[in-house]
Amino acid sequence: MAVERTAVNPVTWSVEMGFNQGEVVAGHARTLYISGQTAMSADGKPQHDGDMAAQLTLSIDNVEGVLGAAGMSLANLVRLNVYTTDVDLLFQHYGVLAARLGAAGVAPTTTMLGVTRLAIPGQMVELEGTAVA
Repeated sequence: MAVERTAVNPVTWSVEMGFNQGEVVAGHARTLYISGQTAMSADGKPQHDGDMAAQLTLSIDNVEGVLGAAGMSLANLVRLNVYTTDVDLLFQHYGVLAARLGAAGVAPTTTMLGVTRLAIPGQMVELEGTAVA
């Protein structure tokens, strides 16, 4: 069954930042809910303490790993929640994430939240998503 995605943007400023205000998904057959992914190695060890850019890169790599294991890619991502312990610092490195999403031709609906801390000490960013295929 083919997936049809329609961006819903009553305002357009968000498109320049790499996300849609809303997205209608029709005809989907499978939905993948992705748990929060942080900068953790394959054996569960935290990586890149204090390095937001490296943590963001590894977090999106880990999102891609979950997507790939489900036979999907970033192109299937329709929702992305971004949690960070430092919103200002994350904005300085947000291009890392925007570039990856842009290369995949996707602008998922996105929410960014500043939090006091994440579950794993030293982690500064966590990505949680929803994908459809």
